[in-house]
Amino acid sequence: MPAVMANEAEQANEAGSNGGADASASKNKINDAKNPLLDENADWGTFYDPKDIFCGKFDCYKILGFDYLTFETARPSLKEITKNYRSLSRAWHPDKNKKTGAKERFVKISRAYEVLTDVEQRKEYDHYRDRPDAYFQKYGSGVTWSYAPKSNTTAVVLALLISLSAFTIWLQHRRWRTIADHVIKAAVEGLGIKDGGSHESLAVRQKALKVLEKRQADEKERNGTVSPDVANISSTKKGGKTKKENKKEKAKQEAEAEKESLRPIVTEFVEQITDFGGGFRKPTWKDTFVVQLAVLPYYIIIGLFWWLKYVSRRLRKLDYNDEELNHLTKNAIGRVAWDASDEEERNEMITRELWISDNLEEWKEMQETKQQSVGYQKKYARW
Repeated sequence: MPAVMANEAEQANEAGSNGGADASASKNKINDAKNPLLDENADWGTFYDPKDIFCGKFDCYKILGFDYLTFETARPSLKEITKNYRSLSRAWHPDKNKKTGAKERFVKISRAYEVLTDVEQRKEYDHYRDRPDAYFQKYGSGVTWSYAPKSNTTAVVLALLISLSAFTIWLQHRRWRTIADHVIKAAVEGLGIKDGGSHESLAVRQKALKVLEKRQADEKERNGTVSPDVANISSTKKGGKTKKENKKEKAKQEAEAEKESLRPIVTEFVEQITDFGGGFRKPTWKDTFVVQLAVLPYYIIIGLFWWLKYVSRRLRKLDYNDEELNHLTKNAIGRVAWDASDEEERNEMITRELWISDNLEEWKEMQETKQQSVGYQKKYARW
């Protein structure tokens, strides 16, 4: 009987003990549920830390439940920091908390604890709180830069060279096209030297007129008449009566018809001209940027060597040789004018010694006079 009573008493003690433990666990859960630190929407404050040296954009103190604004009266001790950290780390440990974002919050909580329990880091953290300029001087700008993936240098250089070469080819073609269009216009309209024409346009026009004349003769031989698109000069009606019309209007119509007939012939001839001189030529592989870059040192050396010879001959007081005379005259009047001149004109320019400023000005004035009317030229000659 005493043994039975003892067993009952022992069971009662165990029940009481277990009941107390359950009550304590239940109380802790209630306290944890009421703890604002465990709220997943808790305010973690802000801090200027774009380089993530400390806790990134969040306030390390706020993460662990402390308010920096109250530190004048209650600065947290190491013990208080550790206490809050343990409570938060248990609640947000990813092995125990399966909520979304629990792992990230646990990492931030651990980082805040590391910063605030390290004396030097905590001192530096407190120093930079109100001194973003000092943070900038030590850790850099608030803008976070990131490098793009490393490019293939060879591919980039190759693409750049190809692009530049394509551009130089296009540029050279534009130069040639500008002169070609001008020659076509001058040849079709029959402009003389004084009116803006050139030796090329006059020569092309003469060739085109011969071709047009031959075509008209062939057309007349085959059909007995000239087709309207070749020479639109017929103005007869049905019945054979000639229509009366103004002579000027008729001449204008004939001129326009001739221009339209000449244009395709002139264009064909001009397209065959690969070089107008003065650098206005159709582009070739020699005009690519790569080739020009490769030969640039050669031309620099040649030019330097030429000037050394020139200076040497001047120091020895020797007369100009033919190469020097051509070079000086060409530089004086320009490459375009030099290339457009024939042998006789070049010899005349060399005789005038156009590399001398006064002679060059007189020659330019004379060239401008040649562009004027015959009457103006006679008047100029009397002066």
